[in-house]
Amino acid sequence: MSLLSTNCWCSTVNDAPVKSPFLASPSRCSTFINNEFIALGDAHLAFPPKTFRGFRCNTCSSAKKSERKSIRNGREAVGSLTKDNFVQNDESDPSLNSAGQNSNPIASRSAVLQACTTTSCLIAALGIIIRQVSHIASMEGLPVLDCSTVVSFDFEMWHLELIIGLVVLISSCRFLLLKTWTDFSESSEAANQQVLTSLEPLDYMVVAFLPGISEELLFRGALVPLLGMNLISIGVVALIFGVLHLGGGRKYSFSIWATFVGLAYGYATILSSSIVVPMASHALNNLIGGLLWRYTSNTSE
Repeated sequence: MSLLSTNCWCSTVNDAPVKSPFLASPSRCSTFINNEFIALGDAHLAFPPKTFRGFRCNTCSSAKKSERKSIRNGREAVGSLTKDNFVQNDESDPSLNSAGQNSNPIASRSAVLQACTTTSCLIAALGIIIRQVSHIASMEGLPVLDCSTVVSFDFEMWHLELIIGLVVLISSCRFLLLKTWTDFSESSEAANQQVLTSLEPLDYMVVAFLPGISEELLFRGALVPLLGMNLISIGVVALIFGVLHLGGGRKYSFSIWATFVGLAYGYATILSSSIVVPMASHALNNLIGGLLWRYTSNTSE
């Protein structure tokens, strides 16, 4: 059959005649000629409505399935990408510990040196002001000890023995506590990592001597003589000294240790009546502690 006319397809629908402009147009009557497809034309007018309705439904169903599949694939891709980003951020951020909390940040070298210099200058200035005010008040006849006279900058040879004794005592006690007191060891390690990690070897001189000199000028050179050269003033100032050493990863164990150190320095100040003794002892102990931590940490690595 060489010619297939669409008139036989659309003459009736459910035994009813169909009126369509498709049938009236000769150019739209033939769809296949010599078994070849010539033009689809308005075929939807020739075929029963159910035929194309089913085709449209199937097409819509396939489109919806394809759309749902694309959305599902997109969600999976986004979820995978987000998960990879989280994993990458966790691995690349050393400030996050296993619990997902921020640990103590490691300060840069310039930040440490700047903070050390600024703080030391402020502490030393406060100590100098107290000493000068007490000197003026004493000269005016007020019942205040002259801090600059009671605790001077004089130095004698036997002071050197006292300095060496303090260095040996405090450095030995610190070493023993680091080995036996876990809380104190963790507290010291956290503080050292935060402050000393980024420093160069010569920087240890700065962070050891500036705080040692300025803190002793304020606490043992100004506050102790201001409150009275006795054991009570030594204890009060040592307690204040210990409380101020909290923070920066340092726990109460470190505060207790600083209080003990303050007692030792205060007693040495009363014995020598010289601010040089606690200054030199404090600075040397800081330097020994920093170098010991640097050596042990490098060895462990």
